[in-house]
Amino acid sequence: MIGRPTHRSRVIHQLLATVAVLPFALPLYWIIAISFEGAGASANYSAVVTKTPFVQFLINSLVMSAGTVAIVFVCTMLAGYALGKLHFAGRELLFRAIVAGMMLPVIALIVPIYMLVRQAGLFNNFLAVIIPLCTVILPMTILLTRNYIQGLPEELLDAAKIDGATSFGTLIRVVMPLSRPIVAVIIVWSFLNSWNEFLLPLLFLQNESLQAITQIPTYFTATYGSDVPKIFAALVLMCLPIVTAYLCFQKFFERGLTAGALK
Repeated sequence: MIGRPTHRSRVIHQLLATVAVLPFALPLYWIIAISFEGAGASANYSAVVTKTPFVQFLINSLVMSAGTVAIVFVCTMLAGYALGKLHFAGRELLFRAIVAGMMLPVIALIVPIYMLVRQAGLFNNFLAVIIPLCTVILPMTILLTRNYIQGLPEELLDAAKIDGATSFGTLIRVVMPLSRPIVAVIIVWSFLNSWNEFLLPLLFLQNESLQAITQIPTYFTATYGSDVPKIFAALVLMCLPIVTAYLCFQKFFERGLTAGALK
C-alpha cells in the first residue's frame, strides 16, 4: 500500500518539476527582458499601442478567433458525439478520413484554398480565414472529443433514451454537462490556433483595416534593420490573451486533454 508523500519527497518533486520547466520558461523570460531594452519598457509598449493599428487589429483577431471557436465547437461536439456513441454504417471509415486531415498543414493546401477563396469572392472577408482554419483544427478536436465521449457510461445515455430523449436531446442534456473538460480543450486549442495565424490573414485580407494582430511586429521591421525591443514588446502583448484563456480553463484543459488522448 502506498503511503502519503512526505514533506521531503514533495520538496524534491517540486524541485525536479521546476528544473524541468526552466527550459520552457527561459524563452518567455528572454522575450520580456528584451522588450525592456532600447528606449525602455514604457516607450516600447506605448509605441506598440499608439504607433500601430493595435486596437483595430486586436478587434479583428478577436472576431476571427471567436468565429473559429464557435464553428469548431459546434462541429466538434456534433461529430464527436456521432462518432463516439451513435452506430451507423461507415462510422469508422468516416472517422479515419477525418483524422487523416491532421497530416495536411495549411501551407500544403494554400494553393487550392486560394483558388476556392477567389472563386467564392471572399477576399477581404473574415470567412476567408475562419473557414480554412476550422478545417485544419477540426481533425484534432474531433479525435480528442470522440475519445472522451466514448469513455462516458452507456448507462447514462440509455437512461436518457428510456426517458424519451432524442439523440440530440441526449447530447444537450447529458453529454454536454459531462464534457466540460473536453469543451475547455476545444476552446483553448481552437483559440490558440486562430489567434496565432499569420499566413491566411496576410493572403486573404488585403484591406489593411482587416488585418490580424500577428501583423503588428512587421510595423517595426525595415529593409536594413529592425527595432527588436518593440517587436518583442508586441509579441508580449499578443501572448496575453492566450495566457489568459489558458489560465481560465487550465483545470478543465489538462483533464480533457489527458482523457481525450488516452483512448
